[in-house]
Amino acid sequence: MKSEINHSLSVAKPDSSHISIKQKIAVSFGLIGLFVFVLYAFNVPLGSNPIWLTGSLLFIALGVILFANDLYSKKLEGIKNDKVWFYSISSRGILGWAAGIMLTGFYIVLYFFEELLGQGVNGAPNTGLIALFDPLSFLLKGKPASQWFVYGTLYTLAILIFGYKFLLKYRHNRYQQLRTISVMFFQLGFAYLIPEFMARLNEQPQYNLPYYDLKSMWPLNYYLFDGWSVDSFISSGTLGIGMLIFGVVSIFIISPILTYKYGKRWYCSWVCGCGGLAETAGDSFRQLSNKSIKAWKIERWLIHTVMVFSIIMTVAVIYSYLGDDSKNYWLTKGLFISLVIIILSAIFAWTIIFKRKEFGKDAKYGAIGYFVTITLLVTLHFTGTTNHIFYIPSWELRSAYGVYIGAIFSGVIGTGFYPILGNRVWCRFGCPMAAILGFQQRLFSKFRITTNGGQCISCGNCSTYCEMGIDVRAYAQKGENIVRSSCVGCGVCSAVCPRGVLKLENDSQKGRINPNEILLGNDVDLMTLVNNK
Repeated sequence: MKSEINHSLSVAKPDSSHISIKQKIAVSFGLIGLFVFVLYAFNVPLGSNPIWLTGSLLFIALGVILFANDLYSKKLEGIKNDKVWFYSISSRGILGWAAGIMLTGFYIVLYFFEELLGQGVNGAPNTGLIALFDPLSFLLKGKPASQWFVYGTLYTLAILIFGYKFLLKYRHNRYQQLRTISVMFFQLGFAYLIPEFMARLNEQPQYNLPYYDLKSMWPLNYYLFDGWSVDSFISSGTLGIGMLIFGVVSIFIISPILTYKYGKRWYCSWVCGCGGLAETAGDSFRQLSNKSIKAWKIERWLIHTVMVFSIIMTVAVIYSYLGDDSKNYWLTKGLFISLVIIILSAIFAWTIIFKRKEFGKDAKYGAIGYFVTITLLVTLHFTGTTNHIFYIPSWELRSAYGVYIGAIFSGVIGTGFYPILGNRVWCRFGCPMAAILGFQQRLFSKFRITTNGGQCISCGNCSTYCEMGIDVRAYAQKGENIVRSSCVGCGVCSAVCPRGVLKLENDSQKGRINPNEILLGNDVDLMTLVNNK
């Protein structure tokens, strides 16, 4: 196939950004599929024939695939992030704001007004949009659909079809190909199909497995240690106990080992569903992330506050269903709180003693976080009861966490604001899992992005397309390794670099953190500098 080469030397707007005839046809296919959703949302009597659902999903998928083929297949291999600032959808234009408002509205309805989607109540049959998905739900788990089944289906479809677009766009880069296939696989299998099969398995009396995404670890899976969840695992026999043990082992053994070897990218860019949606459906908005110092400061305070809140909430929930009598319970409330404080104190002491240099100026903020956490845990021990946490009913506090963090932050803002704030709002500012993995990555991982400052031409591609708001160019200009807690190792900065300045590496920790300052000719004695090296 002959590739189209743009011969224009213009540095402004070399050609029209209007879409082609084939792309218009592709958009029409997608709109037809979405129109079926709209008809069902307004309860137009079309019936529950599976043909309607199959047709609408196929038209949406076909529209994205045809659009991607026409957009990328005729171009030379290489990153084609050109024109993103000229399209309304990807530059906070009218279409971008419209898309953001519609996505946000969908999430608000999904989380708080599911009856508007047609969710049946008290045994009543589903209607509207949810009824459209009943045939697929019966096929997979033998039950009518719910708003979460609708959401899971659309979420998975988005990752798969936009994943195809991403694969076509980055077809020259093996790393991007592998990690995209990985997130597509984990979303389809572990987050969608297996939980549905588990729901069907629960029809047998010996199983009462909780319905959850198998790859979602604590603290993302914040209800793993809830009383009802633990009881469900235990009552399901060997399979349930094995899944509970796997969940605990994933937190304390599997995750730290993989983070040590590969950095947080093993999860955030290869496994996580939130990251998978951001990398595929949100790829067109990655350049919208804020790179300012102010945004970075807000990010660090906000994400670590959520992390501390997640830890306290989890400890409080476990504390609430433990006993006080040491004769009847080997793990009492007091012993549990003491063990948690000892573990956190050991981590803090190890960090300060052996990793003080890596912590740098952030050591004092880490100390503040540690003492706040310990204070809250001690307060919990003296004020907590079976039904109350910090004098607040435990179910209300847990519900508030689910609404404000799990729903509004990760859903409404985290995904709905893609076209406005970029595709990693939740991962950057709110995800407690990202905070924990980032802490591990910063202090004892072998992963880093190395830079060759002598080759950098300061084009700014790397910073522009960093979805986590890192000013990559500033590191490249100094020849400084990028070892940031927030870096998810997506590798796009390396992929868009025209000079090969950036390289993702796993190596020894020696020399991993090498802070350098930009040297100006009159500010330093070069011979003294060379001798000190």
